[in-house]
Amino acid sequence: MPRIQPLNRNELPLWLRLAYPLIKRGMIKLTGSSPEGGLDAIAVYAYVPGLLKGIGKLEQVTAKQHRVDDKLKCLAQVRAATMTNCAYCIDMGSAISLRSGLTEDQLRALPRYRESELFTEVEKLVLDYATGISMTPVDVSDDLFAALREHFDNAQLVELTSVTALENMRGRFNHALGIGSAGFSEGTICAAPVPAGALSKVGA
Repeated sequence: MPRIQPLNRNELPLWLRLAYPLIKRGMIKLTGSSPEGGLDAIAVYAYVPGLLKGIGKLEQVTAKQHRVDDKLKCLAQVRAATMTNCAYCIDMGSAISLRSGLTEDQLRALPRYRESELFTEVEKLVLDYATGISMTPVDVSDDLFAALREHFDNAQLVELTSVTALENMRGRFNHALGIGSAGFSEGTICAAPVPAGALSKVGA
């Protein structure tokens, strides 16, 4: 249960009440569903409307960037979600990933992606990068970044870094406030969270 109760529909700012149908349609387009509790994070952010507007703008601009393949960005984001152990992000991210071309077998294999034949070498590099960004402290070596440069230009690396960092922010916000799974992945496979203390270095 959320530690801060999401605002009820009639408590939301007028502009947000008017935008709710559009937000729900966007959620359905991304995930294939609109479960009860799917907008809880937004309804919690609504306690600070100016902050919600800023976050919303960042999300909109981020969604319009397509220098990096969507499947690769989904891989990075769902890996980050499993590392912050955010139930909401893992749930939603798994649903989005399946609609973006990842398979259920790949989601199952995510904890052991380095040994799996289900991921290409580029996908494994992206997962290494997402893992490094999501560790505390961040653990991105010069060698890893040099390997990424062989496949991505500067603009692509900035985009990939940004979406992964944004997923970390989402996860830490939701996890800290107790915003849990909403059921986006119901009936399908959901990625497994990385147990606390399971990783000591990238690739472990």
